[in-house]
Amino acid sequence: MTNQGNIDSIILMMEEMLDSAWSIPLSGGKAAIDADRFHELLDDLKMHIPVEVAKAKEIVNDRKIILDEAKKEAEMMLRVAEERSKKMIEHDEIVRQAQAKANELLSTSQLQARELKKATGDYVDSVLRTTEEQVAKSLNELRAKRQAIKAAKIN
Repeated sequence: MTNQGNIDSIILMMEEMLDSAWSIPLSGGKAAIDADRFHELLDDLKMHIPVEVAKAKEIVNDRKIILDEAKKEAEMMLRVAEERSKKMIEHDEIVRQAQAKANELLSTSQLQARELKKATGDYVDSVLRTTEEQVAKSLNELRAKRQAIKAAKIN
């Protein structure tokens, strides 16, 4: 089971625990739950959330590696184009053709690098947004459940 699956299953167990809790008569909707079990589930959840955050950091690092590789590849393509054009200087027409091809390769490389950078950025942003939303959702649910438990203890 994935860590996200673990987080989801822990939250589901917590919800089921609250849904199946015994109602306390005349308490205005308060219920009794196994506090030790609920704390165990909270501890499990706390253990899994850092794993998700670490995954998000790993994705950001992977993005940097991909961008660096794309930049190196573009630079290599540019060097190759420059070397080819230097070798072809003997004839004016050949030189013009080589320069045009080098410019085309450079433009293509720069466009590909921009597209790759944008696609990578969009992907990383999407993954981080999803992770952030899941963590925020889990945290909000935990806070709400915790407040409900505190409220139940008070009453």
